Formats: sequence, structure tokens, C-alpha cells
Amino acid sequence: MAMEHVYESGSNRSLSAMFDTRAEADRAVSRLREVGIADVVLTGEDNPGYGATSRADTTRDDDRGFFESIGDFFFPEEDRHTYAEGLNRGGFLVTVSNVPAELYDRALDILDDEGAIDLDARESEWRSEGWAGVQTFGSERADLDRRDVTGDEHIDVVEERMSVAKRETDAGRVRVRSYVREVPVEQEVELRSESVNIERHPVDRPAGADAFEERSIEGREYRESAVVQKDARVVEEIDVHKDVESHTETVRDTVRKTEVEIEDDRDTVDPTINPGVTGRDDINR
Repeated sequence: MAMEHVYESGSNRSLSAMFDTRAEADRAVSRLREVGIADVVLTGEDNPGYGATSRADTTRDDDRGFFESIGDFFFPEEDRHTYAEGLNRGGFLVTVSNVPAELYDRALDILDDEGAIDLDARESEWRSEGWAGVQTFGSERADLDRRDVTGDEHIDVVEERMSVAKRETDAGRVRVRSYVREVPVEQEVELRSESVNIERHPVDRPAGADAFEERSIEGREYRESAVVQKDARVVEEIDVHKDVESHTETVRDTVRKTEVEIEDDRDTVDPTINPGVTGRDDINR
């Protein structure tokens, strides 16, 4: 079964796996990106494949080049040398950073399915062939390892802190506008009119003494007509006001921090100087 080495930096989880062939490594990288994991790095792209390069054919500069190419990854020192040895022998290293918690098991399955090697077994094989494990590359690193502390010296542990400010942005507007338009209306009204009628009837009776006096009868006609009056009434009010609400929003980002690795290879440890340290310890600030 393939073995993946797991490291943690703060809340970010990382995975790494070695592959013997470029095709296996490429398939693993492609599948990881398909499921939504973007921070994937393939190291050893120019390698010919595991076993195609022997130790006898390489130089110290090649060793140092592989070691420095993975210098930015959060590996313990001994694992960094093991990965550099695998690259030196023609292998391919796939490193996955910032793995979301919900995709962590899926990423492990992908690396295993595509042929990630059992690095512990491979390391045992190399040691049986004479590989010594942790090495120093070049005179500069050797001098650094041998240099003694002559006074008070320190390494700064640096940590980024996130601060969140606020700014006002335009989120749109609501506009209320009034205007006048004419709307046809109609209403029925009953109107009365008067008319004068003249009727003539034949009669035969004796005439009176005033029969030949002049007379005049007048009848007037009247009719009603519609008179329109308009009365403006307020039938509705439109109120415009603002409601102010507040809500809590979680802002997520990443910050960098320095991790310090302490190696203590003393035969005995004075508990009054550094109590509790009996080997390598990782200090996270």
C-alpha cells in the first residue's frame, strides 16, 4: 500500500507522495485539480523515471539541486533528504498544499490509486544499498552546521496577523417619482327637459262678446344639462425611509508564519537548560 507523508502548518494541511513514473505523477496532479485542489506542485519534471539514473552517474551539485528545489515545502529535515534522494534516483514528487478538510481523504485516495510509493520501504532499500540518509550539501552548509554559538543569538519567529477594515460601497438605489396622466372616466346622470305642445281641435259653439279681441299665450321650454365639477382628493401616501441593518460576516484568508525546527543530538539533556526536549521538536508560534 502506498504511503503519503502528512504535515500540518497552522490550519492548512499538506500531503506529499513519490511516484516512479511521470505518467503516474501527471495523472495524480490532473485528478487532484479536477476535484478542486489547486495548490499542487510536481517536482522532478525532467527526470527520466525511477531507476533510470543511478547514484554513480550523479554529482553532488545534482544532489544539492534536488534538495534546494523542495526547500519551500514544510518537510522535516530527514524527510527532505529522503525526497531529494528519490528525485535524484529519477522519481517524481507531488506536493499538495492547503488541502480543504472535506477533500483530504479524497486526495489521499487519489495519490494512492495512482501509484504513490511506500517511501519507508523504499528508504530501507536505499539504506541497504549504502545510502546514509541525512547529508550536507557543499562546504557552506557544512561550515554552518559546525559553527558554534559565541554569544546570544536568536532566530525571529514571524507571524502575520490579519486585520479586517470596512468600506462603504454603492449597492444600488430606489427612486420614487410622481407624474400626472389623464385617465378616461364616465358617469351616468339623469337630465329632465320640458317641451310646449300646441294642439288644435275643431269645435262648434257660440262666440262671446270678446271673441274678436287680440290675445297672446306664451309657453317656455326648459331642459337640464350636465355640469362637470372636479374635486382633487388625496387617496394615498408614499413614505420613503431607510432601514439600517447589521450582520456578522466571517472573513477567511491565509497568513504566513515562521516554523522553527530544533534538532538536539546531545547524549544527555540538562533539564534545567531545555526541559522536555529529547530529540527533534517542532515549535509553532
